[in-house]
Amino acid sequence: MTIAENKVYYVTTPIYYVNDVPHIGHAYTTVAADVVARYQRLKGREVFFLTGTDEHGQKIEKTAAARGMSARELVDEVVERFRHLWQVLNISNDDFIRTSEERHYRAVHAFFEKVRAAGKIYLGHYEDWYCVPCETFWTENQLHDGNCPECGRPAEKVKEESYFFAMSSYRQQLLDYIDEHDDFIMPKSKRNEILGFLREELRDLSISRCSFKWGIPVPDDPKHVIYVWFDALVNYLTAAGYPDDMERFNRLWPADVHLIGKDILRFHAVYWPTFLFAADLPLPRRVFAHGWWTVEGEKMSKSVGNVVDPEAVVAEYGVDGFRYFLLREVPFGLDGDFSREALKGRINSELANDLGNLLSRTVSMVKKYRGRKLPAADPDGEYYREFKLLNDEVLKAVDAAVADLAFNRMLTAIWRLVEKCNRFIDERAPWALARDESRARELDEVLYCVLESLRLLSCYLYPVMPEKAEQMALQLGQPAPMENPGAGLFAWGGLAPGESAKGRPLFPRLE
Repeated sequence: MTIAENKVYYVTTPIYYVNDVPHIGHAYTTVAADVVARYQRLKGREVFFLTGTDEHGQKIEKTAAARGMSARELVDEVVERFRHLWQVLNISNDDFIRTSEERHYRAVHAFFEKVRAAGKIYLGHYEDWYCVPCETFWTENQLHDGNCPECGRPAEKVKEESYFFAMSSYRQQLLDYIDEHDDFIMPKSKRNEILGFLREELRDLSISRCSFKWGIPVPDDPKHVIYVWFDALVNYLTAAGYPDDMERFNRLWPADVHLIGKDILRFHAVYWPTFLFAADLPLPRRVFAHGWWTVEGEKMSKSVGNVVDPEAVVAEYGVDGFRYFLLREVPFGLDGDFSREALKGRINSELANDLGNLLSRTVSMVKKYRGRKLPAADPDGEYYREFKLLNDEVLKAVDAAVADLAFNRMLTAIWRLVEKCNRFIDERAPWALARDESRARELDEVLYCVLESLRLLSCYLYPVMPEKAEQMALQLGQPAPMENPGAGLFAWGGLAPGESAKGRPLFPRLE
């Protein structure tokens, strides 16, 4: 299948399992995906950004029964927590998929039938160990003292009739594919992890269960429920239009990037590619597994009571400061540690002092020395050329960082402009230039270069801090970044004529 020339940029989060409340890990993946989506839109690209919820499986059925409610009632209740949090975090997803939707049932059935028609699904008997919390099958050798090697909880011995997917037949094809597509699995450490896993025996996969009912039934054999991961992964196809609108599907698929937590890497980098091989569909271009967050150096745990509630953090520190911290604090792909002291430190030093103070004093100087009127550009000026060269370097670095999903590197590159402007103001001393009428042209050039840098900063930072970026643009007398998307938005020299309008501090200092 060829990829359409008008391919839409398609970015996904995992669909989050609704047996728990949203926490910082969910927020991290979703904010990262939102930054990618917003940046691609700013560059003028059509984007499809998908998130949603995974709502089937034995774990949901058991939890619902324990609470005296139906599985449907449970998932309908919990899904709203995720929808609400994405509104709080200003997430710009284009679709929110639920695996309990009718469109998804149709897609899973169509996908199952296609794989079965390829001769890759057969009926047999499953006898091995199963971890209900992880929804994962294990061999006895993989268990640790009878417990799941992932979560440490007891695994259950399962023996029942099952449909199997002939996953073992794709082992070499997947190894070859990974070898030929160096950036299919990122970061490199996760690629190596999957290669190590594939060098061992790859077994066929049990893809149905008979011991519970909350799920999608196997076509023509309703006593079997389709394994939750075979069901869940198909969501990426469902939302793209499969199988109802194949014209739309061919514009969207394959996904440009699946952003996931490292705990579900194997499902996305082994199971999912082999399913797609069997269905004769293209693989996603990239699977990127990020790290986990600890809290004050300790693993998050409900029993310890240190699970970070993103909504509570946002209420205390603001949404854009939280979004910035998540992507600035640690390289995406590595584990990170959350602490309120670290969050406050970044807000006070980088956002309040460096960025907020730069905007405030610049707008104040324009009001004081030029009656709020923005000075015109002087393309022949020495400073103009100097800043243009710097912005060219920053833009190139930001483009590369976003392509690599290196968000902290992206923000480090952007901060070169912030640091340059603060140094430039101290060195050129506009207050001194303003006292000498013969240096009025130089004052205009200094103010212009800082104002234009701030306009560009509002554009660069919009994907990470959309509300604050729009406030910046407003104080600079400029249109909001998304009003004029396209490559030209990031070109030096785009400051529109107008007047500045001093507003409230961008990031008030936190005590």
